[in-house]
Amino acid sequence: MGAVLRRIQFGNALAAFGNGFTAPFLFVYASRVRGLGDGAAGAVLAVFAVVALVVLPFTGRVIDRRGPMPVALVGSGFGMVGALGFGISESATSALASSALMGAGVAVLQPALATMIVSCSTTVTRSRAFATQFFLNNLGLGAGGLLGGLLVDEQRPATFTLLFVVEAAMFVVLATVLATVRLPRPRTGETGVHRTAASETAVGGWSVLLRDRPMVLLCVLGFVLFFACYGQFESGLSAYAVEVTRISTATLGVALAANTAVIVLAQFVVLRLVERHRRSRVIALVGVIWAVAWVAAGASGLVHGTQATATALLITTYALFGVGETMLSPTVAPLVADLAPRRLVGQYNSAFALVKQLALAVGPAVGGLLAATGAYGVYIVMLVGCSLLVSALALWLGRRLSAAQDRPYRSVVVAGGSAQPHTSVAGRDVAAEPATVERSASVSIGVG
Repeated sequence: MGAVLRRIQFGNALAAFGNGFTAPFLFVYASRVRGLGDGAAGAVLAVFAVVALVVLPFTGRVIDRRGPMPVALVGSGFGMVGALGFGISESATSALASSALMGAGVAVLQPALATMIVSCSTTVTRSRAFATQFFLNNLGLGAGGLLGGLLVDEQRPATFTLLFVVEAAMFVVLATVLATVRLPRPRTGETGVHRTAASETAVGGWSVLLRDRPMVLLCVLGFVLFFACYGQFESGLSAYAVEVTRISTATLGVALAANTAVIVLAQFVVLRLVERHRRSRVIALVGVIWAVAWVAAGASGLVHGTQATATALLITTYALFGVGETMLSPTVAPLVADLAPRRLVGQYNSAFALVKQLALAVGPAVGGLLAATGAYGVYIVMLVGCSLLVSALALWLGRRLSAAQDRPYRSVVVAGGSAQPHTSVAGRDVAAEPATVERSASVSIGVG
């Protein structure tokens, strides 16, 4: 990675580290430590998600018109104020306000940082750049959660305040690191074209995206992906593990640790295996792996009298999810970037982040509802079906992608053999003209 990209990744990792300090303890902090009750604590988490849904539709437009840097700095500022507010909140009103600020900050940071990574990478390096971001995020979250768990004490509110101060400090560090970054500028002669294009399409960005059938299909695929995995971790799957598989909460922590360990240990090994294959087929394979994971989860609830086997099956479920996640990180986010016209990279990244946030809101609601009614059989069958739907949608998407979008590494290697840079557009090779060819897969485009 270049020096600029390394700084962005470093700041992103520190922000994840700070988030890991507080994310696992938000509910306990609001409900028990501050004595606000479970209802208020649930409202705090709901506001965090709802605010993200409100701000993301407008974030992409601002990124495309003003650049990702101002958006990232504003997001860091909101996150810092929200974290400090959480640390001193003693009423439901202040906790809700702090949640709104932090939710808005985290929401706008996602597409802003993704757009920075896109602008500092090429088609060849983009998969590795996003895989590195995912790896560092999980490493930071895991390390922060581990240290935070060692520091907190429900009987001492000051220990929780310390965690939020640490998170606020990490937002400040992120802003400081980003302030030293100088993003690549358009080449001489392109600047005026980009500004005109940005102003002309600022209002019509959503209409352009909605007419882009591969991107719409990718958003549908993304919703199912996030619904079937991330949207279940803290709701239906946890309830199933405790109520049906009958493991302890400590063992559930081991299963979550297994998920993180697989990601940290396997990310770059898996990256080497997937980066030269078709992205659509890699995503389709993730659907198959996750279907197996949900079958293992279902089997863990059917094994009676052999708790060790049931526990092993459930831990295997979380580990298989980790394998799938390592395959998605170098495929989905880079594909969003390669589908986006350069003047709308921020819009596309924000739209995909919005889809992810919707799935993370709907997933726990559906999982929690089925868990509350005891319909665990329906729950497992539904998610096996969702996983297989991922495979079907991925293969369908693959038929709508150009060779350069679906298998960029090979396309760039082939193009690199000629004296003139080329890219594949609509099934033919044309000379890469940044001012006119917006879907070039062999130039840097300048998101989840």
